[in-house]
Order: sequence, then structure tokens, then C-alpha cells
Amino acid sequence: MDVTARVRAGRDWVKGPEPWTRRMLAGDLAMAGTLALLGLGVEELDNGSPVRMLASALAVVVLTLLRRRLPVFTLVVGSAVGVYLPGAFLVAIPLGWSAGRRIVGVGRALGAFTTAFVAALGLSVVKEASQGRPVLIIVFSTLMFLATVVMPGLASRYWSQRNTLLRALQERNAQLLRERAMVAGQARLRERQRIAQDMHDSLGHQLALISVHTGALEVDPVLTDRQREAVGVLRQASVAAMHELREVVGILRDGVEAPQPVEEAQPAARGVAGIAGLVESARSAGTDVRLRTTGQPRPLVAACDHAAYRITQEALTNAYKHAPGAPITVELRYEDDSLVVEIANGRAAGPGAGEVVSGGQGLTGLRERARLVGGMVYAGAVDGGGFRVAGVLPYGTEPAGAEVTGALEGGAGAVADDFGQQLRARTAVGGAEPVDWAVIDKKLLREGGRSGGVALGCGIAVAAVVVLLIVIGAAVALLVGSVSDATIDRADYDGAQVGQPESTVRSRLPSGDSILTEGLDRKGPPRPQGTTCLALLADDDSDLGSNSVFRFCFKDGKLVDKQAYQAE
Repeated sequence: MDVTARVRAGRDWVKGPEPWTRRMLAGDLAMAGTLALLGLGVEELDNGSPVRMLASALAVVVLTLLRRRLPVFTLVVGSAVGVYLPGAFLVAIPLGWSAGRRIVGVGRALGAFTTAFVAALGLSVVKEASQGRPVLIIVFSTLMFLATVVMPGLASRYWSQRNTLLRALQERNAQLLRERAMVAGQARLRERQRIAQDMHDSLGHQLALISVHTGALEVDPVLTDRQREAVGVLRQASVAAMHELREVVGILRDGVEAPQPVEEAQPAARGVAGIAGLVESARSAGTDVRLRTTGQPRPLVAACDHAAYRITQEALTNAYKHAPGAPITVELRYEDDSLVVEIANGRAAGPGAGEVVSGGQGLTGLRERARLVGGMVYAGAVDGGGFRVAGVLPYGTEPAGAEVTGALEGGAGAVADDFGQQLRARTAVGGAEPVDWAVIDKKLLREGGRSGGVALGCGIAVAAVVVLLIVIGAAVALLVGSVSDATIDRADYDGAQVGQPESTVRSRLPSGDSILTEGLDRKGPPRPQGTTCLALLADDDSDLGSNSVFRFCFKDGKLVDKQAYQAE
């Protein structure tokens, strides 16, 4: 295996099961570098050696990079290393966050955090055993562990579980929407099949009777040529109606528009090309109809082509019914971006022939048909008593779902889903995700979160602040208490004489059990062999760069040496 393959395998092992992009790697390295620099500052304040500074920086980088792959191991090791390497202490915060998010199972997470706490607390007690005050050390270490490890871990675990719940809701809602779409589709299909069957059984039968009777009447020798011609027009119209009915029934049954069958009768060309046939049929029936085309003809998509034909057909039908005998003008204008279909008729030449059968839905249906393809229809009276129907149709349709998207942006007609969100347009059951999950996220926070999510998040934040305040207070109390145990004035130093009993001298001096005096007895002049020394600070020292130290050395129960010196 070459070096490149080994490096790639090692990188894959380090990143673990989750994706680790270059951006994430850069973020981890930046965080490790920042923590390492802060750690070097901490080591400098603690007078750490160069070797200890290098070890702290190396530990921060290694633990930061391994926290994804080994969350338990890095948590325990980081908590333990921070005791002896102050520069690596801050890495406990990201390690606690990572462990809270990545450790699976409450029991395992509890065990990992408990082990890390025991390791940190035990090593802290062992390290500071010479200082005494074990209770104070335990309390301080516990509070620091809660603030730097437990609180980030709890916050991370809360957000991780919350995101997991949100993803589960997303998947569940998507499944419900797919199932609802399937159920609605099946219901629509059953209803369309029922309508198709009713149309076939009722209208088909009536149109067949009309076709048969008009066919027999057309060959009746009693009729004149003019009457035969009119009956022939009726028969052709009934046959064409039967063809269109058959096509509509097929669409209703199958759910898709099938190609028109070619049979012995004249099929209806349901497009712009068929408008000329509509005009010619109207002329054959004795109506004065004129067709005019302007502009350069351009092809339309199937939906717009069919809509133009239906607008013309409905407008001519209305003119036959409501203005019999009036002249009709059909105009097709090919504009730059749309086709304008205009049908206008004049005033009726005479009274209508009896009752006019009208459902009152023709123009409404035309407007809806044009809207679905991105066009519009205008219908209204004109000066002189006539009527005009005009449709504006694009040469191409708008993208599917544009109307629904408009509704999502604040328009009417929006549909609410199970979470109170708007449904986006879908072209298939397994289409794009129809829910705006950012808004659902806000909804979960707003409704269920006031007593749950938001309260828990705020509680964690407040608890973290409280623990930090307690830690700061404990540190201040520790320092204040240590000052009295670590300082004396010049008079006490001068009052101690070499040769006095150790018990007498120590009774006049503080205990010296303070972190402020740690290591000061070794920084002055060489100590006499075999002596035990007590180093204290001068209480009136105002030099910030160094400390005035008073050292007392005892041997065989007597004070054998005392020294006053400056120590950094």
C-alpha cells in the first residue's frame, strides 16, 4: 500500500462514520490552533517549561482531531491531561460538547462522563495533596468539571436529540404527504371512472340516437336539397360530438390525454388548426362567420393549442344560443409573446328560438383553462349590443406549480399541511419535499418549546451561568483565604531568631498552606542540607514583577536559617 493510500485510510479512520468535509477539517484545525495558543498563554502564566508547552499544544491538536472518532476516549483523557497540563485545560469544552452529541445511549454517556469526572477529581486531589484542604480542592474541581464538561455535554445532547426529532418529523410528514397524495389520487381516479361511465351510458346513447335518426332523415326522399344539407350538418355534428365524448371518456378513465382516434367520420382537430373547421361548420349551418388571422403564425404547446380551440368553440356556442342570426367575427392575432383569440358577435337579428339551455359554467371553465396554462380570458358586452370573448394565451406554459408557489408567498388558495405549513407543487407522488422545515422548526420552538425545548435550553444556559459564577466565587474565596495563610509583615520576620525552637517560631507564623507560596522555598538561596523550609510572602509587597519572600528553615526542632529574597 503506497503512502497516499495509507494517508487516505488514516483520514477515513479519524473522521469516523460521519462525513468530514474539508471545511469541517479546516474548522477543527482552526479551533485546535486557537485553543493551543490560549493554552500557551496559560502555561506562560503558570511558568511552564518549553517541554510542557509543547506537550499541551500537541495534546490539544490530537484530542480535537480524534474527538469525532473516539468521543469517550478523548473525553476521559482530556479531563485527566488537563490536570497536569494547564495549557490543555480548555480543550475539555469541545470534548464535552462532542461527547454529549456522539455517545449513543444514556447509560453509556453517563458512564463516560462519570469516568472522566473521577479521573479529573482523583488526579487533582493527588496533585494538590501537599497543599492540604482536600475538601476545597474537591469542591473547586467538581464545579470546574460541571462548567467546562458537563454543561457543554448537556447542551450538545439536547440539540442533537432535538435535530434527530426534527428529522424524524420530516420523514414522517413526507411519508404522510405521499400517502395522502396516493389516497387522493385513487379517489380522483375512481370518481373519474364513475363520471366516464355515466357520460358513456347517457350522453353516448343520446348522441347515437341523434346520429341514427339524422342519418335516416338525410336519405328521406320527401326532403328538399336544402333540408338534406341541414340534416347532414346535424349528423356530422353528432358524429363529431361522439368522437369528442369518446376521447373525454378515455381521458377520465386513464387520467392522461390520449391521442385522438382516427375513424371514418371527420375527427375534431382540437387545436388552432381546427378553428377553421369550426368556422366552416357554422357557415354550413347558415351563420355569417368570418375568420381573420394576423401576424406570423407560431406553434403553441399542446395545452395552449387546445385552450385556443375550446375558447373559440365555447364563444361560438354562446353566440348561437344568445344572439341567433348575428354576424360573428373570429380573429387570431399572433403577438410577440402570446396568441390572442377574439370572438365577437353583433346584436341578435331576431328573438331566440325558445328556451336556451345553459349551465352557466362555460365562461368560468374557459377562464380556469386559460389560467392553468398561464393565460387569461376576458368576456363582456361591447357597444352596439354585441358580445366579445378574448383569450390571451402564451406560446409556452408557465412552470408547473407556479400558481401554488405564488400562494405560498402570501396569495390566496394556499393549502395547509399537517404542521400548518403550505404545500408546494408536486408533479409526482415522490416529488420534491413539500414542506418549509425552517418554519416548522420555528413552530416547534414556539408551540411545544415553551414548556419543553425553549425551557430546557434556557435552563441549561442559566445553569451554566450559575455554575460559572459559583466557580468564580469559589476561586475568589480560595484566593482570599490563601492570602492570610501565605503572608507576614517584616516585623514577624525580624522577630524570629535563629536557634529558637521550631514550635515557638511556627506558632507566630501562618501555616503557609496556599497555592500562592507553592515552590517559593526552592527559588531563593540554597537551602541548608536536611532542613524543612517554610516560605511566606511579604504582605506589603507592591512590586508586580516579583515577590518578596521570607523563608524559614528548620532542623532538629530548631530554626537554623532564615532568608529574605525576591522571586518571580
